[in-house]
Amino acid sequence: MPVSLPMVARMFMLLLLTLAPAAGVASPPPQPYAVALRPCPVLNTADFAGVFGCRDGKTLRTDPQGQLRALEFIALPGTVFILREMRRDGAATIYRVTTDAYPYPSTTGYFIDSRFVRLAASPPPARQARLPAAAEIIGRLLAAQGSRYVWGGNVRLGVPELLEYYPPDVPLSADATRRWILQGVDCSGLLYEATDGFTPRNTSALLAYGQGVPAAGLTAAQLRQRLQPLDLLVWKGHVIIVLDRDRAIESRLDYGPGVAQHDGVLVRPLAEVLAEIMRGRVPADRYEDRPGGKTFVVRRWYQ
Repeated sequence: MPVSLPMVARMFMLLLLTLAPAAGVASPPPQPYAVALRPCPVLNTADFAGVFGCRDGKTLRTDPQGQLRALEFIALPGTVFILREMRRDGAATIYRVTTDAYPYPSTTGYFIDSRFVRLAASPPPARQARLPAAAEIIGRLLAAQGSRYVWGGNVRLGVPELLEYYPPDVPLSADATRRWILQGVDCSGLLYEATDGFTPRNTSALLAYGQGVPAAGLTAAQLRQRLQPLDLLVWKGHVIIVLDRDRAIESRLDYGPGVAQHDGVLVRPLAEVLAEIMRGRVPADRYEDRPGGKTFVVRRWYQ
């Protein structure tokens, strides 16, 4: 029986749809929800293999400062994702997702590797972040001392599964292994891990988190007397956490000259930290990027 042209066209389209996932073309996910089984890296690109190995099997896709800017954050176990689309990349299945745990706008979208999650057909219960007691939070912060700085990092021990899912083709040094598995934290990630994901993940949200402590016009000595444990000294792009009236803790990419530790989590005298900040910024009651002057605010969130 002769085959009609419309029938050939339909068969061709069916073949394309069948091959699309294997070719990396986005398609609908099999189920609309997923739950993180373990710490789950969330990237701003679907090209996981290009980030972890740069497809030559041995190179991480880093910026000139050695940071993986593709990493947005690491979702904690129990985090719920809504799946938007699915694509294949070799042995990996990559999902484009959204999640209430990271409600920030994106021009590229957010992506996860399916091996870190389980799928669900109906909405799973939201992850319940339990706010630890203040003493426990401070203990967790202090336990992170010496951890290296990782852009987007909020699990100081990292994600060892990345070595299994994206194995390097060459032996890695200890430092390269640490970078490969995202071992370390950034400034807001330090707080996020210590609070079990209770606090916002980005400094843009921390700027208005909790209640403001009146700080405008105060000297460093006056401001120090107003601070309480777990108060935040924050501006767009960085946050420092007060431990007590003598100490503060932060994670920074570069501490500059005069500090023995180059990067990562460090405890320093609060008076020294305030003096350093106020050489370039002034305390304000409300944060703003104002011409001719940089500000910072104090947020009190733990009551």
